[in-house]
Amino acid sequence: MQDTLRIGTLVRGGEAVTMIPQIVQHGFESFNLNFWQTTGETNLVETAARLRELAAEHDFVISSVGIYGNPLSGTGDNADTLASWERLIDHAHLFGTDIIGGFTGRLPGSSIDESIPRFAEVFSELSKRAADRGLRIAFENCSMGGNWQAGEWNIAHNPSAWEKMFNAVPADNLGLEWEPCHQLIGLIDPIPQLRKWVNKVFHVHGKDATIAWDIVKEYGIHGPKSYVWDRTPGFGDTNWVDIISILRQAGYKGTIDIEGWHDPVYQGELEMTGQVHALNYLKYCRGGSFVPNPV
Repeated sequence: MQDTLRIGTLVRGGEAVTMIPQIVQHGFESFNLNFWQTTGETNLVETAARLRELAAEHDFVISSVGIYGNPLSGTGDNADTLASWERLIDHAHLFGTDIIGGFTGRLPGSSIDESIPRFAEVFSELSKRAADRGLRIAFENCSMGGNWQAGEWNIAHNPSAWEKMFNAVPADNLGLEWEPCHQLIGLIDPIPQLRKWVNKVFHVHGKDATIAWDIVKEYGIHGPKSYVWDRTPGFGDTNWVDIISILRQAGYKGTIDIEGWHDPVYQGELEMTGQVHALNYLKYCRGGSFVPNPV
């Protein structure tokens, strides 16, 4: 029997059919498919059919499908992002998942407050489209370099923004694709935040961060030296035992999918070394492999 809290990793949607067979033997139990700005030329029906075959062979699940772009702008490279949201909502059932993840988008160069009306307009419709199919939408909590006053990609990076978003669109199937990394970058303690917001967490990305407090104290966060680095779980500052305990206590039945390709040390030829270490570390933090109770 499989633990209800699976540990997996992210793969690009267009490469999933070729990538997953190469890495599944390392012990990944789930895969989060992600697309950047558009689903492009990917045939979702054929991809889903092949992944269902692989899942039956290797006992993994597709935890979510995601589109990461700006669905509120509709211009330039984001011209297809909103249509890609609709496409993934319509095809998610073929992948066996009920979660579509991504950025909220925002009005480029505008504040979070100024972006909320457009957010409400777009995601009122998308949340209904998803709800009609029994699906949930999970917003990643990444600032993508933006702040409250301005940005290009996402408004869902601050708990005050979450309050505004969920008040503007009070749909039960709207939630968060949460990870501690983005909170640490903002010097937010992720543990009390997760405890408060856990019932809105639909999906968890396995990404951590390391804060160099000596640099913060000497140079601040706007000085010439970097004060924080994205890290793969097991190499960062977060106690994932605490995170998993909070998730389990709240009845979380989803996955933790490692978001690789960001660690400044375990990159390049060490990428999968770091990811597999994170996989084994997160399995350890959840209590190891599932062990049935005696009858």
